[in-house]
Amino acid sequence: MAAGALGAAPSASAAEASSTASHGHHSSVSDPTAGVTRTLLQENPSPAKGWKTVQTLVEIPRRKESGRHSHPGVEVGYIVRGDVLMEFDDGTTMRLRTGDPFFIPSGTIHNARNVGKVTTMMLSTYVVDETKPLVTTHTH
Repeated sequence: MAAGALGAAPSASAAEASSTASHGHHSSVSDPTAGVTRTLLQENPSPAKGWKTVQTLVEIPRRKESGRHSHPGVEVGYIVRGDVLMEFDDGTTMRLRTGDPFFIPSGTIHNARNVGKVTTMMLSTYVVDETKPLVTTHTH
């Protein structure tokens, strides 16, 4: 679900992030998506021709977010750990906590913002058009 790069290096510790942010320094801490990762767990053909199923583990550090993005199919997710605000372009927001499932319709632009005290971990399974990228980022 996160739009961060695969295999991104971990971001600064919470103390460093707090310290750097409060002093106004510009670094990876000022990037709201810094440290967000999506680890591919499995990818398989879907029973429907032209579609595939993809499962990922998305990790969003404290005070970070996935960035606005969409997927070329549905996302069925579960919050393994953390506290997230899932913000949609239509103005609605879902508060998701450890143990909560969620569903995001195909093409829906959304942003997952970590508002908790730990790195959020989300298990996301997608059924997507195999000819399109899993994630399309959207800038304002």
